[in-house]
Amino acid sequence: MADLSVKICGVKLKNPVIAASGTFGFGREYNEIYDISVIGGISTKGMTLEPRLGNPVPRIAEGKSVILNAVGLQNPGVDHFIKDDLPFLKEKGVTIVANVAGKSFDDYGAICAKLDGLVDFVELNISCPNVKAGGMAFGIKPESIKQVTRVAKSGLKKTPLMVKLSPNVESIPVNAQAAQSGGADCVSLINTLTGMVIDVERRKPVIANNTGGVSGAGIKPVALRMVYEAAHSVDIPVIGMGGITCGVDVIEFMMAGAKAVQVGTANFTDANAMPRIISETNAWLDKHGIGNINEIVNTLKLN
Repeated sequence: MADLSVKICGVKLKNPVIAASGTFGFGREYNEIYDISVIGGISTKGMTLEPRLGNPVPRIAEGKSVILNAVGLQNPGVDHFIKDDLPFLKEKGVTIVANVAGKSFDDYGAICAKLDGLVDFVELNISCPNVKAGGMAFGIKPESIKQVTRVAKSGLKKTPLMVKLSPNVESIPVNAQAAQSGGADCVSLINTLTGMVIDVERRKPVIANNTGGVSGAGIKPVALRMVYEAAHSVDIPVIGMGGITCGVDVIEFMMAGAKAVQVGTANFTDANAMPRIISETNAWLDKHGIGNINEIVNTLKLN
């Protein structure tokens, strides 16, 4: 058995496989299938200051090797999480990544202050629209990324800040550098791509919101390229995600420079995906005589 433990921003994870936000809820449902203490960590459902009902239905659609979603951050709010879900996750002993979102810079600062010292990481979802600035997502322009990161960081005195980067941008390296400049302790990527599925009989988009976030196995090559670019443009740890379905995928992302990974859509197609992926990752390391998973990080050799 290889040593699968990794350390990110001083936080030790038992293995590098983290459940991605929005695909694992707060862990309770999956814990009925297997003991979630075996996974490296959980990035929670995206939380806002106040409860949200989300977008109208339908808000999920299938594509080839991908799914689209426009759930709209339906969640019970941060106070509910602190009271009802956080104690459960602490009891399970998993690394807790609190994914947070807001409609304004002030929202991000306030929610981070509420969570400071209670969780292992705060992960900023900056793909949300800034309602006070015409609706453009916080994570599109480097200046906005730097500003929202700085505001969020001001609310955190004890907890490391992870900034989740959108792929729907001009330059991932520039935006990763903006997050670092704003005070991010690490970055995670990629969030979903923007896409559309059309019902040709109705001549309308399948999703009520018209467009949705694309995730799943089909986006992995795009995600892998962006993770490589980010990891080679900043000095802070990078957590990679996007289309991971097996242990070899984990190895690829870590060779590209990721210190850990997040697994999302695979949890929908295989409820036991994460324990299986952890086992497959260990098997690959054993097969190649590698005793510590950290030995493969950033070992990619370009042609």
